[in-house]
Amino acid sequence: ITMNPGYAGRTELPDTVKSLFRPVVMIVPDLELICEIMLFSEGFTMAKALAKKMVILYKLARGQLSKQNHYDFGMRALKAVLVMAGELKRGSSDLTEDVVLMRALRDMNLPKFVFEDVPLFLGLISDLFPGLDCPRVKYNKFNDAVELSLREHEFMVLPDQVDKVVQLYETMLTRHTTMVVGPTGGGKSVVINTLAQAQSKLGLPTKLYTINAKAMTVLELYGILDPVTRDWTDGLLSHMFREINKPTDKQEKKYMVFDGDVDAVWVENMNSVMDDNKILTLANGERIRLQKHCSLLFEVGDLQYASPATVSRCGMVYVDPKNLGFQPFWDRWVHTRTNNKQEIELLNGLFDKYVPPALDLIFEGMVKGKMEKKLRTVVPMNSLNMVSQLANMFSALLGSDKSMADPQAAECVFVSCVMWALGGALLAEGRLKLDSLVKSLSGMGLVPTPGASAGAGELPTALPSLFEYYFDEESRRWVPWADVVPAYEPKPGTKYHEILVPTVDTVRNTW
Repeated sequence: ITMNPGYAGRTELPDTVKSLFRPVVMIVPDLELICEIMLFSEGFTMAKALAKKMVILYKLARGQLSKQNHYDFGMRALKAVLVMAGELKRGSSDLTEDVVLMRALRDMNLPKFVFEDVPLFLGLISDLFPGLDCPRVKYNKFNDAVELSLREHEFMVLPDQVDKVVQLYETMLTRHTTMVVGPTGGGKSVVINTLAQAQSKLGLPTKLYTINAKAMTVLELYGILDPVTRDWTDGLLSHMFREINKPTDKQEKKYMVFDGDVDAVWVENMNSVMDDNKILTLANGERIRLQKHCSLLFEVGDLQYASPATVSRCGMVYVDPKNLGFQPFWDRWVHTRTNNKQEIELLNGLFDKYVPPALDLIFEGMVKGKMEKKLRTVVPMNSLNMVSQLANMFSALLGSDKSMADPQAAECVFVSCVMWALGGALLAEGRLKLDSLVKSLSGMGLVPTPGASAGAGELPTALPSLFEYYFDEESRRWVPWADVVPAYEPKPGTKYHEILVPTVDTVRNTW
């Protein structure tokens, strides 16, 4: 009796029950009529015209926006917008009805769109509501608390990230289950933690209870009933859920955070909690209600394996790494490393000189304004991965306790770090392209003579690339890896499979 039977996580119905439902006909709901009735019930007088606009907007969005696993433009999404529109109408009676609905449609849908779809959706809204412009709802105290919390943890305060926290806050006002979706490096954890800290600062203590549902089996999550003895063994999730949903008179919030992949096998059992029933039913017949002070949060990379039933039940906030980029991480790292103005200027100068052009080459294939092929990596990497590796490697070679009095030597160390942090995961062909780009950007003197050592302010070119050298800070010279490979001395009695012959690669990988 379901529109999509037989997928993972759903239990097949027995034939005796199925037969009872044979005379029942299922039809696709008339969304326009439902919207019209709900708008009238929320107090809108122009309900007929507004309902038509809403349904057309969702139809266009379904057809024209990119296909993403976390997008849902169905019945539940419409209902959430209509409820929010009703609240906005009652809260701001000075606004006209079309402005109220436009604001609800924009503020409820924008959080879930990927970077490229935002302008498309805003274009659709402006076509359906021509000439209307309505600023975002301002939460001045909440915004101040968010910015204060970010500064306390030494993060850079960025309008986009603050806005994501506000979007999550707004989504959680209308939905008791919210998914924070996006690839690694977008700042999902920071957004969730900042929301909790900001609410706590405003006098609403917020606690997070984090669990990785994929770290255990479904029986370990929800509990198991012994078929013979009828003994009940409680599961981890069911125990946590029962504890945080104990009725309380305190003014507080408790969020259960599911940090990890969402798939139909374990999440289907949460469907009754995520929809309007708000009840978790366990195998022993126990029913636990989700209290008003509790909400569910999912922190997940993508919803590739989640069913449409799960996606439609949740509010979505998409945290796109493109909004964050790598610059805030670098700025934060530089300011936590040193307070010396000269050192900060030197590090930022080196970063601007080498890193953006190198990342353009790797991810876009851009070389001095010309488009070429993107470089291929052994494992998937993003720009933030590479910049964080660069910062870690530079810290290891030139710790904050070491002086950067010699800019030439510091630049050589930086070049060495750029080569390995950004080029370490590239294939051999890509490494050579990165090498030629770095050499052209450096403007340093090149030393092509084999056997001649290049010092600070110079780059050696006798061997194919800079991957064949490392910069020795003590002697302030570029040293070929081949020169530091120890001679192989066979040890008597060593088993054959334990023999390790040192090569350039073993030395590089254990350096």
